[in-house]
Amino acid sequence: MQRSSMPVFCIFLALCLGAGFVGSYATASSVNTWYASLAKPAWTPPGWLFGPVWTILYVLMAWSAYRIWKTGVSPASRIFLPFWIQLGLNFAWSWLFFYFRLPGWAFGELLLLLGVILWNLAVFLSRDLPAGVMLVPYLLWGSFAGALNFMIWRMNLQ
Repeated sequence: MQRSSMPVFCIFLALCLGAGFVGSYATASSVNTWYASLAKPAWTPPGWLFGPVWTILYVLMAWSAYRIWKTGVSPASRIFLPFWIQLGLNFAWSWLFFYFRLPGWAFGELLLLLGVILWNLAVFLSRDLPAGVMLVPYLLWGSFAGALNFMIWRMNLQ
C-alpha cells in the first residue's frame, strides 16, 4: 500500500524536532557554564556543529518514519516501537548529561540508545531499505557521541 501525505510527514518532523528542541533546554542550562568548564578530548567538535548535525539527523528520522508509514504501517504498531523508544531515549540523554550533570549515567543511557537505534534500523530496513539506511548517520553520530560522552566522563571523574 502506498500512501502520501505531507501533513503526516510534518507531524513526524514536528515530533522529532520537538524532542530535540525541548532537549535543547537542558543543554542550554549548562553548556556555557558547567560543560564549558569540563576537560574534553582534543577531538571534541566545535559547539556550533551540534545544532546543524542534530537538525539533519532529526529530519532523517522523521523522513524514515514517514517512509514506513507510507507502506501502510500505523505509528501505533509494533514496527514503530523502536522508533518511539529511541526518540524518548534521545530526548532523555540531554537531560541526564546537561541538566542533571550526570555524564556517567548519560553514557549508560546512550549505550541503551545505541542498541535501540540498531533495533530501529533493522526493523525499518526489513520494511523499506531507504528508511533503514536513513538511520545510519544517526547510528554513526550516536556512536561518536558515545565515545565523546565516555571520554568526558572519564576525564572529569572526581
